[in-house]
Amino acid sequence: MAGVALRDLGVDDVDALLDLYQHLNAGDAQPSQEAVRTVFSHPGLRHFGLFGGGRLIASCNLAVIPNLTRGGSSYGVIENVVTHADHRGRGHGQAVIRHAINSAWKAGAYKVVLTTSRQDPAVWAFYERCGFDGSDKRAFVIRRPA
Repeated sequence: MAGVALRDLGVDDVDALLDLYQHLNAGDAQPSQEAVRTVFSHPGLRHFGLFGGGRLIASCNLAVIPNLTRGGSSYGVIENVVTHADHRGRGHGQAVIRHAINSAWKAGAYKVVLTTSRQDPAVWAFYERCGFDGSDKRAFVIRRPA
């Protein structure tokens, strides 16, 4: 992965991040400026981005959540993992996930959780290659009614 740089994203990266998110959920509505400010000022939430050729090509976010179990150790949640369609299969997604995991460990998290709505066994295998155990926990989701 020569010629790539991985760093925290900030509010100045929002346009590039929202463009990249079209490779995650095409056609998503754009957030308001207030939502952008709220997300990027939220304590414990970080966005990581991998750049190649000056372009954002992979990203994920990590929330580190305080906790009162496990001796008060926090836990991490990784979401919105995405790699630009033209750059998949080159290790970029694994790089941002590993960076997020290491950041969680540095923040004192005792575990990191990642969920996916993708029903593709290849996607599940990708997360397993990143170190996640798909049989450890079961996730349940409820969505706000329309």
